[in-house]
Amino acid sequence: MTKYRPREIISRMRARSRTADEVETLQRCYPQIYLACHVQHIRATSTVHRLSARDSSILAHLSPTKPLSAGKLAAHMGIGVSTLSAAITRLASLGYLRRESSASDRRAAALTLTSQGTRAMAETSVLDAQRVRALLAKLSREKCRRALEGMEILAQASLQLADELKTKKQKTEK
Repeated sequence: MTKYRPREIISRMRARSRTADEVETLQRCYPQIYLACHVQHIRATSTVHRLSARDSSILAHLSPTKPLSAGKLAAHMGIGVSTLSAAITRLASLGYLRRESSASDRRAAALTLTSQGTRAMAETSVLDAQRVRALLAKLSREKCRRALEGMEILAQASLQLADELKTKKQKTEK
């Protein structure tokens, strides 16, 4: 005998299936957006910005206004801090990102995107700006605002998830 009444069991099952539906929706929608706006990967030597696909991806994870630590970025991207450090040094020397001491931890680097970095990232993104513009033009102003707000929320959650997974992995390795 369970401790739940039948109505509570059904309610719990609905909550689980709703979550499954949400997962399925994201799994179905994300590739559609990606394929509609995706362009071929660009090699570093073939662009005026001298960015590889990985460099552009690093820049795409940064914000001009919200600093991100190198450690969090490395964990999110699944690369070592030392590997990221070399790329950060190169991108900073090109003027694409700003590296400053973190306010909370002077040893940690707080990374932000410069306006030059924003332009370089946009021009070398795997998502074609014209296609993204055309996609967004299909939406009303309100739907566009809501869609972009949702994307920002998902991006924030992905950083939090990366932190949690890194912490969990570190605990299991001990």
